[in-house]
Amino acid sequence: MSNPVVISLCDLTGNMVAPWVEAGYDAILVDPQHGETRQEGCTLKFAGTVQEAMHTLGITFRERTVAMVFGFPPCTNLAVSGAKHFERKMVDKDWKHYAGPNMFFDATRVAWQCEIVGQLSGAPWLVENPVSRLSSFWRKPDHIFNPCDFTALEPGDNYTKKTCLWTGGGFVMPTPARDLTLGAPDDRIHKAPPGPDRENFRSATPMGFARAVFAANTPASREEAA
Repeated sequence: MSNPVVISLCDLTGNMVAPWVEAGYDAILVDPQHGETRQEGCTLKFAGTVQEAMHTLGITFRERTVAMVFGFPPCTNLAVSGAKHFERKMVDKDWKHYAGPNMFFDATRVAWQCEIVGQLSGAPWLVENPVSRLSSFWRKPDHIFNPCDFTALEPGDNYTKKTCLWTGGGFVMPTPARDLTLGAPDDRIHKAPPGPDRENFRSATPMGFARAVFAANTPASREEAA
């Protein structure tokens, strides 16, 4: 019998699935930035979009037990922090960041795809985004947290980044666990310098939150809570 599997969409780093993999679960990471589809140990890195991965995910649903689904749809064209550029992105065809008149729909569609994968899996699921237009185009988030809320599990996460979660399938939001000895959290996300790695740095999942979600949402944890 194969191990249960966790699925993480639009995920380059694999931070979110790391606690699950360490505990013996298999994982599927879906992101075009993986370059080529390959198996690395118990983790399948699928190099493609959520839509392109649907066939592989369908086989997984039919043949495997899915323990959890995570979705991290790109926030570049949704986050309110970049609102001043929205209009230009939709109209200026000569700009390197041009996204077209359907920019909001295209970005929101990825979030909906993540939700659909979560619902079809039958497992708990979450979709993550910073404060963004998703609250208008989809619905209000179910939970909001900052990475510093879980510094008891990872001291290096003592920073602020207001993060929204849309959840379902019985997802359990972990209780905050802060290490107050660390002092006030910093704002490194807002001060990240421009460059090719800025987007991935700002969007990387904080490990404290990843560990807290694992602890609260393993099948054994949810059965105990029930």
